[in-house]
Amino acid sequence: MKLTIVGCTGSFPGPGSPASCYLLTANDGERDWKIVLDIGSGALGAIQRYTDLEDIDAIFLSHLHPDHCMDLCGLHVAVRWRPGGWGRGRIPVWGPAATADRMATAYGLELDPGMHEEFDFSNWSERKPVAVGPFTVTPYAVNHPIEECYALRVEATEPGKDGAPVTRVLSYSGDTDSCRALEESARDADLFLCEAAFEEGRDDAIKDVHLTGKRAGEAAVAAGARRLLLTHIPVWTSPATVMTEAKAVFGKDVAVAVAGVHYSV
Repeated sequence: MKLTIVGCTGSFPGPGSPASCYLLTANDGERDWKIVLDIGSGALGAIQRYTDLEDIDAIFLSHLHPDHCMDLCGLHVAVRWRPGGWGRGRIPVWGPAATADRMATAYGLELDPGMHEEFDFSNWSERKPVAVGPFTVTPYAVNHPIEECYALRVEATEPGKDGAPVTRVLSYSGDTDSCRALEESARDADLFLCEAAFEEGRDDAIKDVHLTGKRAGEAAVAAGARRLLLTHIPVWTSPATVMTEAKAVFGKDVAVAVAGVHYSV
């Protein structure tokens, strides 16, 4: 499984990165499948550096804050108005129950048909897995101030070198403060893609919103994750600070996500 960091800046796009968006690629033995985790502000332009839009097999939204979902509006335009027509059917989109109506409202559309002609919307059910090609995605409700917010556990099963299937696990925190569900979503993950928007000492008074590097490291330890990749870092948070915080706790393979970088899982 390959992870491409399309966007990793928290809360709104930064000068060097769009907001949250992650492209995952895996092969089922016949073809490459591509899924997108979140498609936040500014991501639609950048993702075209790494894939044709028609090659996106499904989109999975952690929650409905604009920095995680708003460029679905632009993708609606790309699907609906492409000269010559869109080459594939509706794009499957999994998200919170309000996703279809929220996106229609954001674009100023009537709720019926809204964007249903471009996207095949499905609602998350807590801890109910969704299968797309070689991917299985399971949502875990986490601790963030919005109606529904999920960490996403992604398992990809691909043929190994000897032909036997091999399953790798990436866990994506979405936005969350510390909670048991986050740790459960990342249990034994090969790569834990975890937000670290806050800094210790600076943001201690703000509860139940975001993690610090320290709390991300604690979650990774509790989960038994093998690697920790910090993301969703706003322009006013120091990547060096949150990485130092995380390393002091996790003591293993810690890095900070950078837009445009590819990682093997």
